[in-house]
Amino acid sequence: MTLFEIIGTVAFAISGAALAIKKRMDILGIVIMGMTTAVGGGIIRDLILGNTPPMAFRNPVYAFIAIGVSLFMFIPTFRNHVNERSFVFNTMDAIGLGVFTVVGLRAGMQVGGIFLSVFVGVLTGVGGGVMRDIFAGDKPSIFVKHFYACASIIGAFVSVILWNLGEPVAMFIGAVTVIVLRFLAAKYEWNLPRP
Repeated sequence: MTLFEIIGTVAFAISGAALAIKKRMDILGIVIMGMTTAVGGGIIRDLILGNTPPMAFRNPVYAFIAIGVSLFMFIPTFRNHVNERSFVFNTMDAIGLGVFTVVGLRAGMQVGGIFLSVFVGVLTGVGGGVMRDIFAGDKPSIFVKHFYACASIIGAFVSVILWNLGEPVAMFIGAVTVIVLRFLAAKYEWNLPRP
């Protein structure tokens, strides 16, 4: 367990719980949404890499952290300050995306191959959010939200390019790249072309 992964787990749990609150779900729905967003991408990654059962079930500490954060979001004084359009929500979503992109990339690098590493990195970053959006009855953000998956892809490639500088440096710079790109995309409304 690393501080890096705890930060990503907390960030994604907040974003998932915040969307559940916006959708007027009950406390179980809020917990499921927070937990799914936080560990869903990692579960998908582990299944692709053949790590079964997925780490979220073998060592459920991250799931428990996500559950605790989601329950905390149920407190009215906190949940009133976090909604899907708020700075806090967007910040948490960007941090979670950045952290889990490079955490997934590291898992791929341990198995081998740049394509595999980038693929599972991006999937780890966006997977929980895709599950969150589907559970909420929304179109997944990676298909409609400004520059979401592209930020993850670019950050993953930055990490791969810098991997020889050392795993911690490459992961940190890759995560920061994703986070900065997400903030810039939100601020300047960068979007991919649409028909």
